[in-house]
Amino acid sequence: MISKFVFGEPFCTESVVCFPEAAAVYKNLPEKFPYGSIMVSKDFKFEYQLKTNDRIYGLGETLGGINKRGKIYESWCSDDPVHTEEKKSLYGAHNFIVIHSDEDKKTFGLYFDYPGKLIIDAAYTKNDLLSVCADEPHIDLYLIEPEKENERKILSVVEQFRAIIGKSYVPPLWAFGFMQSRWGYGSEDDLLRVYENYNKLGIPLDAIFLDIDYMDEFRDFSINGKNFKDFRKAINDFRKKNIHIVPIIDAGIKAETESEIDKEGIKNDFFCKKADGKFFAAGVWPGLSHFTDFLNPAAREWFGSKYMPLINDGIDGFWNDMNEPALFYSEDGIKSGYKKIKELIDNENPNVFSTWEVKDVVLGLQNSMDDYRSFYHRVPEKLAGALAEKDSGVKNGLVLVRHDKIHNMYGYNMTRAASEYFEKHVKEKILMISRASYIGMHRFSGIWTGDNSSWWSHILLLLRQLPSLNMCGFLYIGCDLGGFGCNTSRDLLLRYLSIGIFTPLMRNHSALGTREQECYQFENPEDFRGIICLRYRLLPYLHELFGKCAEEGKMYFKPLSFDYPDDEIAPSIEDQLMIGDDIMIAPVYTQNVSGRTVYLPEDMTMISCGLGSGLDCGEPEKQELKKGVHFVDVPLNKIVFFIKKGHKIPVTEPALSTAELDLSKKIWW
Repeated sequence: MISKFVFGEPFCTESVVCFPEAAAVYKNLPEKFPYGSIMVSKDFKFEYQLKTNDRIYGLGETLGGINKRGKIYESWCSDDPVHTEEKKSLYGAHNFIVIHSDEDKKTFGLYFDYPGKLIIDAAYTKNDLLSVCADEPHIDLYLIEPEKENERKILSVVEQFRAIIGKSYVPPLWAFGFMQSRWGYGSEDDLLRVYENYNKLGIPLDAIFLDIDYMDEFRDFSINGKNFKDFRKAINDFRKKNIHIVPIIDAGIKAETESEIDKEGIKNDFFCKKADGKFFAAGVWPGLSHFTDFLNPAAREWFGSKYMPLINDGIDGFWNDMNEPALFYSEDGIKSGYKKIKELIDNENPNVFSTWEVKDVVLGLQNSMDDYRSFYHRVPEKLAGALAEKDSGVKNGLVLVRHDKIHNMYGYNMTRAASEYFEKHVKEKILMISRASYIGMHRFSGIWTGDNSSWWSHILLLLRQLPSLNMCGFLYIGCDLGGFGCNTSRDLLLRYLSIGIFTPLMRNHSALGTREQECYQFENPEDFRGIICLRYRLLPYLHELFGKCAEEGKMYFKPLSFDYPDDEIAPSIEDQLMIGDDIMIAPVYTQNVSGRTVYLPEDMTMISCGLGSGLDCGEPEKQELKKGVHFVDVPLNKIVFFIKKGHKIPVTEPALSTAELDLSKKIWW
């Protein structure tokens, strides 16, 4: 059962696309809200009194546990490469939560459809109070209650929410294969070396990603002609090897008079502007850049068309990056920063605090709120609501809206621009992943979880993010396996891959200057081969499950408590996940251990599989285990997972690429 509560005149994010005609809609009637209290004056505030053991699920891509209780979160798409526990926001803004109470048997979902910054205090300030606050009193609030006949109340709420936000993006089959990436692949020779090393060792591979190095001085939609003398031929040569090349696309367009794309954007008024009418410019990888106004439908169509030359060259996959948008500095910010630093330097009586202030001024240039408040979008008048700038006028059906008020819409609409253009003009299925996102973008692409690190704790972080993202519609998801930042180790990479073989997006990616972490860089590469071959063996099950979840609005990854609502222990398990209706995983995320403790909520069959000869990753060892707590041995070169008693899963023979797999040739485990 779904109800909608409309406060003020909200901005229409277009995240909800299938709202039931028979559903109740209330306009500015907070007194009719059946759960908690709502206050609306100059801002918006929701409060709900929590019982001692009430649990809060959702919020998509955030830090913290599967149960979100006990932290403050900021829904604000943030470019932050250091994912430590105190951080309040990451790259996505996913304002959907489910509150579940065993004590009073209440379960309900809330979706706060709001495009600006939202503060969610999940029983942090007061341990019995959930508080959600927004700066503007203009918000659509959706209440989702479970279907009465459904015993799994949390899943009922999630599936109803998924139904109103639309079906999830489904990538091409090859995008379920293993993929290799690194910031630093800047030439055809680099790509060839990666392919040849994997191929020589018999390790399956379907794609190689290109970071900003392939571009001409980091300009979007350009090719470094020195290192790629015939880009189209190179791409098609790799396609003949069943290797797909996936280039990065950033949000900023280099501001330069000789650039045709920049001249087009200026001529057609497709870039964001400041209040004085001048185009907003900020520094990113190519230097000072203009930012396409993705809230303007015509600008989206234009930007989407810029992918076509690369597609014509044979590219069939992209990753959109830096689209929060990330701002290293702005023209105005640099001027203000220089002035402040000069004042500090000229101070005749400096002290430790004034020297720290210099550091703060420099660091404050990046992703500054002053910058986000300084530029504007042209938005269709019918979508803008009360966020339209007063007295800005209507031009071609568009009105001005200040960026910070709709910040979380930017990356969503950048990726939407590409996806909608592909839908109209490209017959071939295109892989698309994005860094920044908002609910609704799941219809257009998948996401990766951004700049994680080569830390053991980030394996656990991924485990906790996966079901929360599924709740918000994002199914094609994964992390940078091995970790993007810092230096990985052989055992850490193997443990990362041990969860990565189950994530729909399986990509090894690392930063420039870190240790090279391709699987062939380490001793005993056959251990890596065994694990990655197992991924390909599992694809008949994983790919079919993904399609079913996308079509029916179900979760691919689930916490144990969602499937076992009456189990007393399941709610406290945050390091094991259900996959579909058959499999449970319990990855190792601790260094120098031989295994781990696992809780089985019912009798299950333990599957242990890994190293074999050639492409064969070996036949599984099976052991029947009873419900309860077990210590399970998990060698570095083995994958251990669990199948429900009486269930079987289809697997196939492995191959060096998905193109060579026979998914119809099924073996049952």
